Amino acid sequence: MGNPAVFYHPSFLEHETGEHPESKERLVVARQVLLDSGLHVEWVTPDPAPVSAIARVHDPAHIEFIRETAEKGGDWLDWDTVVSPGSYEAALLAAGSGLTAVDRCLAGGQLAFMLVRPPGHHACRSRGMGFCLFNNIAVAAAHALEERGLERILIFDWDVHHGNGTQAAFYDDPRVLFFSTHQRNHYPGTGLAGEIGAGDGTGYTVNVPLRAGASDGAILLVFESLLAPLVRAYNPQIVLVSAGYDSQEGDPLGGLRLSEPAFQWMAARLVALAQEVGAAGPLCFLEGGYVPRRLAASIVSTLRGLGGEAPAFDRPISSDERADVAEALHLARPHWEDAL
Repeated sequence: MGNPAVFYHPSFLEHETGEHPESKERLVVARQVLLDSGLHVEWVTPDPAPVSAIARVHDPAHIEFIRETAEKGGDWLDWDTVVSPGSYEAALLAAGSGLTAVDRCLAGGQLAFMLVRPPGHHACRSRGMGFCLFNNIAVAAAHALEERGLERILIFDWDVHHGNGTQAAFYDDPRVLFFSTHQRNHYPGTGLAGEIGAGDGTGYTVNVPLRAGASDGAILLVFESLLAPLVRAYNPQIVLVSAGYDSQEGDPLGGLRLSEPAFQWMAARLVALAQEVGAAGPLCFLEGGYVPRRLAASIVSTLRGLGGEAPAFDRPISSDERADVAEALHLARPHWEDAL
């Protein structure tokens, strides 16, 4: 497996957002903290994704709109999502990181962290939103399905915000099991426990909306009672992660209270589960996280987890956390009777 790869390109800093939570400082600080950490990683410079790869997930008109908007000097897509002159190139490179990471992982087993921006999991087929322009993780999953012939992909999203764009991309597709933990009654308003997929994809979307204040105990319970059994039953061929760090305690854009060790534990647990079922990955795609120093420290912790360093993780579980996970378990059980 070797050292994990970290995908990074200087052009990510050219996606200018001004006075905005999703600023280039996030990557500047994270990259420097990683360099100073002593971790053994392989830094990889990505190539831009071809438009044809992005068009598996997004309407060509949306792709062209982002290109034209950047070329004309940029504009706000909505109250919180901006396109600057450098945004289109940055977005192509962010999506391209996932394509190369998938290919390298399937060929040689290399794990990876996409230290990229703009983030992606809110981007929908015809609309950028929530700081996102193209859906990086969905583009990577579609590449694995259509170019590499995979039939079962797990996408796990631990951002505080529900990955509405990713869910929508595969809502009726059983080739992708989309599993999300996030804060309930929070932006973007999707991700209710009752959203379980449609058509052939019914049962292949699992949402665990957590009440504000939920902490590490909820994550422990989610993994052991729901996610791990589903991984064993679904037997994914690759594991992809929307790694958002706004679920960490103290982030200004969220109300969950995950600790830094929680991210290391989740990464290490996903490595172990992937190895157990013979899956490639996990590959982690940076989404949220808006306190740069905390973000950087948790990325380092995640990479330690990808390296197999699993911290002790015995956490108390509150009654609210038990109730939230029980609701998701109740709704998933009819579709996964033998597993749950």
